[in-house]
Amino acid sequence: MSETEDDALIAALWRVVAAHGWPGLTMGRLAAESGLPAADLRARFATRFDLLLLHGRLMDRAVLAGTVPGQGGLARDRLFDVLMRRLDAMQPHRDGILRLLADMRRDPGLAMLLAPHVGVSMRWMLDAAEIGGEGCQRRAFALGLTGVWLATVRAWAADGTEDLGPTMAALDRALDRAEQVARSLRLMPRDAPAPVPPNAEA
Repeated sequence: MSETEDDALIAALWRVVAAHGWPGLTMGRLAAESGLPAADLRARFATRFDLLLLHGRLMDRAVLAGTVPGQGGLARDRLFDVLMRRLDAMQPHRDGILRLLADMRRDPGLAMLLAPHVGVSMRWMLDAAEIGGEGCQRRAFALGLTGVWLATVRAWAADGTEDLGPTMAALDRALDRAEQVARSLRLMPRDAPAPVPPNAEA
C-alpha cells in the first residue's frame, strides 16, 4: 500500500471505531468503510491490533516529516512543538480515538499491549526533538516523555476548544514536572536549559 492508501485506511478505521467502538470493529466493517477487499486486509493485518500499530507509525511519520533539522532553541520547547504536532496529526481522527480511549478503560489488556509501542513512538519523538542520550539516560527520557504524553492526551480528550489552549497548558505543566524530576535525578545539570545537548547521537 502507498502512504496515501495507508492514510485513507486509518481514516476509515477511526470512522468505524467512532461508530461502533473498539469491540464493534470488524474487518468486514473496515473493508466496507475503506473500500478495500477483506482478503487484502487479511493479507496485511493478522489482527485488529496491527491496525493500531499502523496508526502509531503514521503519527510518527507525520511528526518526523515535519521536523526541520538543526532547530536550535531549548530542548523543552522542541518537545512541546513535537508533541503538539503529534496531536495535530491525531485531530482529524478525534472522535474515533476518544471512543477507543473510553473503551480501553474497560479493556486494560489492550492498554497493556499498546504500552511498549507508545514507548517506541516516544523514542522517535525524542529524535524529532533532536534530544540524544545513551543507555539508561535514553530509556529514562523515553519513559518520562511517555508520562508527559499520556498526561497530555488525557487533557486533549477533555478539551473541546478549537485552539486546544487547555491541552497546551497541560503539556506545559507536564514538561515542567518532567524537567524537575530529571534535575532531581541528576539526569541533567541544574543550570542546563535542555535535558541533553541537542544533536547528540541517539
